[in-house]
Amino acid sequence: MINTPVRNVLDEVTDFLASDPTDQELLDYRFSDEHQERIHYLLDRNGEDELTGCEERELEDFIRANRMMSSLKVKTRLRLRGIDA
Repeated sequence: MINTPVRNVLDEVTDFLASDPTDQELLDYRFSDEHQERIHYLLDRNGEDELTGCEERELEDFIRANRMMSSLKVKTRLRLRGIDA
């Protein structure tokens, strides 16, 4: 079992954004190795229909955080190309 990280993924993302990253840092951002391992663990358990309620909420947080960061990256790329998002 992969242990739940001490800091949740939303804390990690908001801490990163609060650090005022450059455009390139934003584009290069990836979840920490610890969170990536946890995501894979949760996805495996989800595929086997074995998630607890708490794990389901944790996976939903990962999905929301990933969607938000993906959207920020797209908007950053468009802005850098001079295209209104």
